[in-house]
Amino acid sequence: MRTLPSILTTAGSVLALAGSLALLPTTGLAADAKAESVVEQGKAIAFDRKKGNCLACHQMDDGGLPGNIGPPLIAMKARFPDKAKLRAQIWDATKANPNSIMPPFGRQQILSESEIDKVVEFVYTL
Repeated sequence: MRTLPSILTTAGSVLALAGSLALLPTTGLAADAKAESVVEQGKAIAFDRKKGNCLACHQMDDGGLPGNIGPPLIAMKARFPDKAKLRAQIWDATKANPNSIMPPFGRQQILSESEIDKVVEFVYTL
């Protein structure tokens, strides 16, 4: 049976440990978790048949039932070294190619600016 002083000592040790853990730098971990979260949100939008619906035309990642009208979304960092150009392509592909059948997601407000940013972050990882 534990005595009150030993219980208090254990509780004090736990509190001291918890307090010292709070002082550790977590900026790298928090930034990685936030970035991963944005990428996952972008993936959800891209795969959502009522939102981005990128899978209707493109093969990518682990998407089920992809289309083949558009090019496969692979090696995107090599294809779009400037992420701003990738964003512009998603925002309105008809600026670079007037004959594009890709919907102008930004110009026609199919996706919000925030949603486009998240899709860009996801697509850029492919």
